Parts: sequence; structure tokens; C-alpha cells
Amino acid sequence: MTGGRRIAVVGAGMAAARFAARYGALGGTGRVTLYGAEPRAPYNRALLADVLTGRHDAEAIALPAGDAELRLGAETVALDPARRTLTLADGRTEPWEELVLATGANPVLPPLRGLRRADGGGLRDGVHALRTLADCARLAEDAATARRAVVVGGGVLGVSAARALAALGLAVEIVHQGPHLIDRQLDAGAAAMLRDGLRRLGVEAYVGNRARAVVDTGEGDAVELAGGYRLGTDLVLIACGVRPRTGLAHAAGLKVAAGVLVDDTLAASAPHVYAMGDCVQHRNTVHGLSGPAWEQADVLAARLSGADPGALYRGSRTPSRLSAGPLEYAAVGEAHLDAEDQAADPDLDVLRLTDATRGSYKKLVLRGNRLVGAILLGDLAAAGDLASAWRRDDPMPDPPLHLLTSRGAAR
Repeated sequence: MTGGRRIAVVGAGMAAARFAARYGALGGTGRVTLYGAEPRAPYNRALLADVLTGRHDAEAIALPAGDAELRLGAETVALDPARRTLTLADGRTEPWEELVLATGANPVLPPLRGLRRADGGGLRDGVHALRTLADCARLAEDAATARRAVVVGGGVLGVSAARALAALGLAVEIVHQGPHLIDRQLDAGAAAMLRDGLRRLGVEAYVGNRARAVVDTGEGDAVELAGGYRLGTDLVLIACGVRPRTGLAHAAGLKVAAGVLVDDTLAASAPHVYAMGDCVQHRNTVHGLSGPAWEQADVLAARLSGADPGALYRGSRTPSRLSAGPLEYAAVGEAHLDAEDQAADPDLDVLRLTDATRGSYKKLVLRGNRLVGAILLGDLAAAGDLASAWRRDDPMPDPPLHLLTSRGAAR
């Protein structure tokens, strides 16, 4: 790519790759450079659990970045919006005319005693996060000689990773502080069925429990729960979510709250500076999901390439989905609404179909003839139709459960 403006993208993850690929496809003539701290080209982080099991190799999850220049192993340590420069860890200063922050997010590390090395320099041996391919390689190496694992965190990543470790032959225990697994997307009924399915795979879950320490018992490591009970383990995986990586933006004087603050054009608070992906806070929302990150990248590529200078990002309505292997689920919208909500809102209907034999759970939450939330577990045949109806706010068919089955409905 020659000529045109110099567009620097700080970060070489999923959002950065999507932006670069779309920018080129839309005819952008600028010189796009991705500065990535990792030594690897962009890849799909959502598939790391599948890399762990061997379902995919590292090359299979690579992402295209169009004709962008990739500067890998080139960590950005400082930004100067006034001079329009960035500084790399090796001391070099690079100029830019447009800057895109795609710095992503860091794993949240809970305040557990014994989590870090004695010098505080990182996680102690046997304790892992799962955010990068390097993390995945270290975890796979430990798992090869382990018999037991404890996963701290029972959200989407925790459940995915626990299932992957079980597939490698480990006995796995999940410790989750919430009332049930994946409590941001699933209700108690779906989570109970998920928990039963995990148990059949060799994964036990302790919900409503808080881990407080990783301890050396003299006979090996253990995760100690708040009540004092200890779970013996050979490795620990921390899966407590992610937090936007905003240090560079804050140090450069940009407006930051939970994430880097952007408007509907994805502009940050300095001229010619934009942000997208997991590091962003837009309309008081931090998504932390690949779907919104790619939607933001598409909008920004359309604007900066000139293909659609008026393109705006209005927010995302993104389903949550886990669809690799057994225990598939999909959830959209306000699926947590239930009977007590019906009592307070006469226009609300909650419809369910449960088949314990087949391990399927289906729930629709409707207000009038509009879908406001849904959960599918074990049978995702209707997931696409439901997600489309929810995104577009289309009226639902009458009766709505015909979307799920032709055999009628239970209410």
C-alpha cells in the first residue's frame, strides 16, 4: 500500500485486523500500519479453547489484515496526539496522520492470595490466564502432565476452557461467585442443565462460591474457597473476564472511564484519534465481545477509507453463543426476565420448552409480539431466526413457539 495518509493502528488483534481488511476492500488508499505487542500476526482469540484441545492449530485461527503493514513484537509505550507520533518499546518514534487505538483488554486477576510470584512479577507457576496464543501454549504444556484443574470463573470463557481441559483428560472443577454458570446470559434453568451436561464431561461446578487463595498444602497446590474448603489441583486457570486496556490513552490525556470514550464516529477526545474494540466505551457501554468490535471496525473503515464518510456506530445488539462441541447455547437480549417480572409487567410473556432427555432448553421472553430475550441450549436450530428477529425488532409469528417446534408449546 503506497501513498495516502499514514494510519497507525495500535494493536494487532481482531478489531485491528478487521479494520485493515475492510479498509483495503473499500478502496482506502492510506498506508495502514498495525503495531502489535505480540510476535504473532492477528488471530481469532475466541477460538483459543479450540486450539487448546487441538481442534484448531495456531495457523488455522489467523485473520487476514488486507495489505496493511504488520509491525509485530512492536509494543507501543507512549502516544503524543499533539505531535501525532507514537513511541515503541525499542525507543523508535513513528509518525501518523490518523491514529486508531485497538489496544484490547487485559484479563481480570481477582485478589487471590498466592496468585502471583513472590516478587510480584507475574502469575506463579501453575497459574494461568487465557488471552493469547502464548497463554494457550503454556496452559497446554502444563495440562499435558496434570490430572486436575481448577477454573476460577464460570462465565463464557471459564466454561469453554473447563470443557477444553476436560477433553484433554483432566478432572476439572469450576469455582464461580455468581448464582449460576454464565449468569450474564443464561437463567437458572438453562444453567442447571448446562451444569448437568458439564458434570457428564468430567467438570464439576461450585456456584455461589468465592476463591480466596491459591495455597501450597505441602502435597501440592489447592484453591481455597471463602468457607475454608480446599480443592486440590495441578493447575489453576483464571477466567474472571477482561478489563479494557486504557493506560496508553490515559497517559496521552485522552478521556477515559471504564474504557476509552468515543462518540458515534468512534472518535476519541483528541483530533484524528479513534478507538475501537475491547478498549472502547461507547454510550456508557463496554462490550468486550468480537461482534461489536468488528461492527466498530467496519464503521471506522468506511469512514476513513472515504467509502461512507457519514457512517456511524449506534451500538450493538449481539447474541452470546457457544457452539463448538457439546453443550451448545445461544442467548439474546433480556433472557434473564422471568415469572416475577411477568407479575410486574402484564405485557411480558415467558415461554419455555425443556427436554431433559435430549438436554435441550428453550426460552422466549416476549413483550407483546416482540422478542426481548431468548435462550437456546442443546438445540440451536432456531438461533439464527431468533437473533434476526431480536436485532430488527420484528414482530414474532403467532404462536411464537412455532419457531422452536412444530409440536406445540408449554407455558
